[in-house]
Amino acid sequence: MNERAGGEAFEKATDDGGIGDEIHALASRLYPICRSITGDGVRETLAILAEHIALEHHEVATGTPLFDWTAPQEWIIRDAYIADASGRRIVDFRKHNLHVLNYSLPIRERMTLSTLREHIHTLPEQPDLIPYRTSYYVGNWGFCMSHNAFLAMEDMEYEVVIDAEHRDGSLTYGEYRHAGATDETFLLSAHICHPSLANDNCSGLALLALLARDLGRRATRCSYRFLFAPGTVGSLAWLSRNEALMPEIKHGLVVSCIGDGGGPTYKRSRQGKAFIDRAMAHILKHFGGNATLVDFSPYGYDERQFCSPGFDLPVGLLQRSAFGTFREYHTSADNLDFIRSEHLAASYRIITDVIDIVEGDWTPVSTNPKGEPQLGRRGLYSALGGDKAGAQAVMAMLWVLNLADGRHSLLAMAERSGLHFSDIAHAADLLRAHDLLRKAD
Repeated sequence: MNERAGGEAFEKATDDGGIGDEIHALASRLYPICRSITGDGVRETLAILAEHIALEHHEVATGTPLFDWTAPQEWIIRDAYIADASGRRIVDFRKHNLHVLNYSLPIRERMTLSTLREHIHTLPEQPDLIPYRTSYYVGNWGFCMSHNAFLAMEDMEYEVVIDAEHRDGSLTYGEYRHAGATDETFLLSAHICHPSLANDNCSGLALLALLARDLGRRATRCSYRFLFAPGTVGSLAWLSRNEALMPEIKHGLVVSCIGDGGGPTYKRSRQGKAFIDRAMAHILKHFGGNATLVDFSPYGYDERQFCSPGFDLPVGLLQRSAFGTFREYHTSADNLDFIRSEHLAASYRIITDVIDIVEGDWTPVSTNPKGEPQLGRRGLYSALGGDKAGAQAVMAMLWVLNLADGRHSLLAMAERSGLHFSDIAHAADLLRAHDLLRKAD
């Protein structure tokens, strides 16, 4: 059996498809929706994702214990604005949903600018942009606006309205499982709580949804779980309901900020040397550009929850530009022009390359370990040709034969040789077809 057959079919299916354009189009549908940690914005987003995959919706009742947290109330937002004395809206939630402090308390009052200014958030260093701010766990109300618009406000009385409410309901998350031949599981997660921020994280949601769709067409050895959940409380809700599954989770990626041209950046799991950490390091080594590996820290996205000491799952974080390092981060500049199809496609390729390594890794044993087997009489040299690619293919075969001692997997061979995993895997397949290798017991 060819250990790489599924991976090669997957590559062909994805390379032919214009996947970057598809991801961007789906992200564009998600972008206008006002999401938060709870509420109908999350449900609307999941409904769109469910057009592509058989997504399971889970509702966790308000007040449900989630380890040291509890499931929060739902937030319903209908309108929000600041209007001047003439009735003109200076700030209007209907024009951009970043204008309201996310999860804000309601208010309907008239007040002077001196009182109102304490509840207005701006970015003086980026005066044309609207910031993204939240008030999830400390009750507050407020607005976000460009600093230039704030400076233009006159000293008068304003009508201030946030037509919102908090009420008992549920926290919502979505999950899709692709069943493989084994229960060994690869977890892929994207947070669904951010409103109109294209890179953080419409890009991650759209990419994982279409990856799940495409993976569903492939027979795999591993099983795959895709999680679309609000940040922190959503992953805690999933973990609290699925503790019995934790021994099955052998690989994992949190995906966010995946559509810009920076990086890519991979943050290792808490374990540091898990298979996913090694596979991602290998892929980024061959990616080129400004690819960066960083060690785990307990600050970031939901890898913090998956890597908490009570779970310590092998879950890393994949981004293009790291969160907080690009000027568009958590501002209105993180729009659909900021993410590009070609970057989304490259990010998709990184993750499918990781999947190919997870699916295609195996440990060979030489059937002819005493000395180097004669490749020429088996037609292996002539089959490869004499160009540079052929020479590299020969080197891949020599490395595989030399390390085929039952202690080195294909990934270990790729790491030691410096060659790409796909070259090592192809060489191993060729050698196995000529009965020079067998699979380790």
